[in-house]
Amino acid sequence: MADSVEHTRVEPAAEEETLFSNLDIFLFSLIVGLLIYWFVFRRSLFPSQGRNVVVFYGSQTGTGEEFANRLSKDAQRYGMRGMAADPEEYDMSELSRLPEIENSLSVFCMATYGEGDPTDNAQDFYDWLQEGDACLDGVKYTVFALGNKTYEHYNAMGKYVDKRLEELGAKRIFDLGMGDDDGNLEEDFISWREQFWPAVCEHFGVEATGEESSIRQYELVVHADMNMNKVYTGELARLKSFETQKPPFDAKNPFLASVTVNLKLNKGGDRHLMHLELDITGSKIRYESGDHVAVYPVNETAMVNQIGQILGVDLDTIFSLNNLDEESNKKHPFPCPTTYRTALTHYLDISNPPRTNVLYELAQYASDPKDQENMRKMASSSAEGKALYHSWVLDARRNILAILQDMPSLRPPIDHLCELMPRLQARYYSIASSSKVHANSIHICAVVVEYQTSTGRVNKGVATNWLKNKLPCDNGHKSTVPMYVRKSQFRLPFKVSTPVIMIGPGTGIAPFMGFIQERAWLKGKGKEVGETVLYYGCRHRNEDFLYQEELEEFERTGMITQLNVAFSRDQEHKVYVQHLLKKNKEHLWKLIHTESAHIYVCGDARNMARDVQNAFYEVAEEMGGMNRTQAVDYIKKLMTKGRYSQDVWS
Repeated sequence: MADSVEHTRVEPAAEEETLFSNLDIFLFSLIVGLLIYWFVFRRSLFPSQGRNVVVFYGSQTGTGEEFANRLSKDAQRYGMRGMAADPEEYDMSELSRLPEIENSLSVFCMATYGEGDPTDNAQDFYDWLQEGDACLDGVKYTVFALGNKTYEHYNAMGKYVDKRLEELGAKRIFDLGMGDDDGNLEEDFISWREQFWPAVCEHFGVEATGEESSIRQYELVVHADMNMNKVYTGELARLKSFETQKPPFDAKNPFLASVTVNLKLNKGGDRHLMHLELDITGSKIRYESGDHVAVYPVNETAMVNQIGQILGVDLDTIFSLNNLDEESNKKHPFPCPTTYRTALTHYLDISNPPRTNVLYELAQYASDPKDQENMRKMASSSAEGKALYHSWVLDARRNILAILQDMPSLRPPIDHLCELMPRLQARYYSIASSSKVHANSIHICAVVVEYQTSTGRVNKGVATNWLKNKLPCDNGHKSTVPMYVRKSQFRLPFKVSTPVIMIGPGTGIAPFMGFIQERAWLKGKGKEVGETVLYYGCRHRNEDFLYQEELEEFERTGMITQLNVAFSRDQEHKVYVQHLLKKNKEHLWKLIHTESAHIYVCGDARNMARDVQNAFYEVAEEMGGMNRTQAVDYIKKLMTKGRYSQDVWS
């Protein structure tokens, strides 16, 4: 067809006719595409008969999805049929029709991300709740929230969904569950779940059908003779997407960025702090200072091989795990067909301590009755069981390999192990560069995680150790990193003349390297740039003063108007950034109260961010003549106005 058009002379009238028909074809294709999107990708909430429990999840790191799967599986024990559902893939306006199904129940496992934000997959649902005025009379629901108490907006998304559904007329049948990842999220979930199901039974007049038993969700299919071109080798969605890259690049379609720089930043000490640069040329990826880069790491080869060896399996066996529920939206737990080696390397989290449900399901494969008893006990809600799980699994940081090594009688089938293990998640890093200066490059600043456990093992952070070994040229081959950019609310002020106060000890300096680069670029363009004040902290000036030369040069040229560095261990008494803030209270108060400065905090949420916030309370008290309640209110108002932003982690 293309050849005939290319080589045929077309008269002007015919050319118009061709153009018109092409336009018709385009419009028709567009309409068909939109319809396909609506009916295929925005699925109906009524995909099958008899399903009456829908567990929606808002999940950024996979835990919310994992809890949703566990709850939907629980439903079978009560004669109900459950399904876990990603709100991004459904037409949520159909929630109002759920009462048409007898004994229907909606459960929401909602994680909070960043500064009280919804997770990526729950953004549309959040917008719908905010903007919509749907009538949800007759809809029965409950919410379990996943969050972290060290963050300012603890469980904000779960609280909002719980409150908003009630406002729209839905009926809460069980109290909002509050999961705290700073404590023990698994324990919080189990305690809530154990009270939730009896409440469901009472409300709907149903009973448990028997003891909890292991119910397989997927069946194993081994492929003896399969074309390797049809086998997944680490791709997240589209087969061969790493070989033929097509934009746009996102969480399901990451870009393979080449590593062009990998430097050790610290001059001494026993840690490894590194600076990497990823080349995004040709990707059409755009980023702004303050955004996050997500990278998809892989597990250590030695760990994968050891698991295969212990379980006595050929890791290169090609297999699929197919959902036994044919109507389920989720056909496989990870991309299939693939090999056990690929699954353990790319798709499964084998480095973190497994949750209690994994131990419970695997207990049946322990040949020693004592091991079986202990595994089931750890999965129970008894005080003794919780204490055992806490000490033997969590405190000892035993991952699945360590558990298999320390329980010689436990030898589960590898396919069931693969079914139960959570997905290996992307890791997020604050981008340490400005796209105004580095349009085709994204910089990462990170510390390599490595520590010894109480069992004498050395545990290594999956992503940081993998990145550490990503050298720009590895045996003649370019090292690549699957990545995408996640937008952030951590933004420089709209007005360039607005002063900024940045507090970022350790690798918390990362986003501020981008901020400073950007303001220097703007100054070079003749813009009037406001005061740029940095509070940085490290252990020793001569060991781990990250980006020392660049920062001191920015200070020399006047780009950084004040560089305050706390060297915590260079003197007898430890000095941290919060101490320097209090020392400079007059200057800080002038910038904040008189010149409307914006404050930015990046780094550890548990201690540093809290201590810095308390320091600002004290500044407001002393310089603004306020009592503590007024000072807290003053700082909270700055947060509400977007003048006090945090990019923190725990």
